[in-house]
Amino acid sequence: MTVSPSVHQVPTPPAVEARALGKRYRRGWALHAASFRLPAGRMCALVGPNGAGKTTLLSLAGGLIEPTTGTIRLSGEEPDSVRARQSTAFLSQRKALYPRFRVREILRMGQELNPTWDQETAEAVVEAGAIPMNARVGTLSGGQSTRVAFALALGKRRPLMLLDEPMADLDPLVRHQMTRLLKAEAVRHGCTVVMSSHLVSELMNAWDYVVLVNNGTVRLAGEVDLLLARHRLLTTSATNGARPPDPDLYEVIETAAGDEQITSLVRLHHTPPGSGHRAPTLEELVLGYLRSPDASPLLTASARIGTREVRT
Repeated sequence: MTVSPSVHQVPTPPAVEARALGKRYRRGWALHAASFRLPAGRMCALVGPNGAGKTTLLSLAGGLIEPTTGTIRLSGEEPDSVRARQSTAFLSQRKALYPRFRVREILRMGQELNPTWDQETAEAVVEAGAIPMNARVGTLSGGQSTRVAFALALGKRRPLMLLDEPMADLDPLVRHQMTRLLKAEAVRHGCTVVMSSHLVSELMNAWDYVVLVNNGTVRLAGEVDLLLARHRLLTTSATNGARPPDPDLYEVIETAAGDEQITSLVRLHHTPPGSGHRAPTLEELVLGYLRSPDASPLLTASARIGTREVRT
């Protein structure tokens, strides 16, 4: 007898869900009224300038600090719950490693503390950087220490990885290698990766989801391809002046004037506005919103919380 699937299947909760999330310090709000969802299984780039609120958001998600307002959930669980901690690997900028430990001892510690430990993956990350297993962590370079920290994070094989600008001290080639490794592991194990970065130019290929934070608020969130499809770069001759905005077709996000032409980043409401336009790159899109902090935020359907939080 064939059993039909239930019509009341419980949907998979988002890997991360923030509702009106905020964190206030004495100097002011580091994060304010942040609301978004991140579906499970995504490679998400958390982007924004230094001081935008990226580290605060990841620290809240990792349960390292408590929110002042709002809530954040990891697969429906509070960050400090046992289930959330067992499902999350967190790698901070400081990369808390024990300097007197040898590399093999660090990996042994990871193995002893994590029942899901993948020794083969952890060793492969270390060996790819030609790091001696007998070397003490305190004698390693910044880039080598980062590799060991990545080995620990990947070796845990957790469904959710939160990475706070972990590649800042790596050269471009190694950053590219580590990004490819992260993507391969995410595809192989179906995990969700969230990595903060201000290196916008290096987010072109591996990341299929983006959350842009600026001045403590979420300005963009959603699938990269859908966000790019909603925007165009319009080019007009500088001698003829800037093209007047057509509110029925698009909203102007940013306009830049050159010697011979004027280029505007616009958000489409309906169809593309005729000739003289092209889709922006992810870098052009992110930089346009960073240079225009007053532009209305945009979240795709999968990233949106409710119907009144974001104007699209």
